Amino acid sequence: MQSGKDAVQQRSSVTKVATASLIGTTIEWYDFFIFGTASALVFGKLFFPQFSELAGTLAAFASFAVGFVARPLGGLVFGHFGDRIGRKAMLVVTITMMGAATFLMGLMPTYATIGIAAPIAMAVLRFTQGLAVGGEWGGAVLMATEHAGKKRRGFFGSFAQVGSASGGLLSTGMFVALQRLPEDDFLSWAGGCRSSSASPWWRSACSSACASWSRRSSPRSRRPAARSRSPWWSCSAAT
Repeated sequence: MQSGKDAVQQRSSVTKVATASLIGTTIEWYDFFIFGTASALVFGKLFFPQFSELAGTLAAFASFAVGFVARPLGGLVFGHFGDRIGRKAMLVVTITMMGAATFLMGLMPTYATIGIAAPIAMAVLRFTQGLAVGGEWGGAVLMATEHAGKKRRGFFGSFAQVGSASGGLLSTGMFVALQRLPEDDFLSWAGGCRSSSASPWWRSACSSACASWSRRSSPRSRRPAARSRSPWWSCSAAT
């Protein structure tokens, strides 16, 4: 009887953790990918107007690439502290970092207002996004698999990858909806907070708060298996 009760509690625990992994990775990858869509459509005009349209778009994509450079470092740092402090705590930190960086992108003045400082600050925030998503992905997978039984680790570990695809779809859908606006309104809304709280960048703050609550309410991770204690696994996963 006790073993049956324990089995029910374990299923409930792993379901909560896997759901938190899905929600958290969806929000983080939404924030991560929305920068890429904005780079293709608006950032060249707002942050690199001194260049031609093509060169400005390429410069915006260079800023987008900064996040991918930071991802392995995020995997190393948060993988290390996840082993020492706990994955749950680190995942709360990563979702907070991502939400704060994305929200601040919405507050960012354009090149026309503060000049070269605008694209530099945007690149710094993008680097922060990369650190956060690098720590998020590996940590979310490990936390889910550490709670799951041996025969279900692959299934529950896949929830983080589902979140990656879901975040990409959400970010694309957001810009599809915004493109129905007149061009000036589209640049204002899609480029940041310069007009409305409905900006996709501002919405990230609320979404990240919800994801953080989901993470805080999930069970603590079990003691990591010996083979997963090295942060190199998280680094390779983040890459």
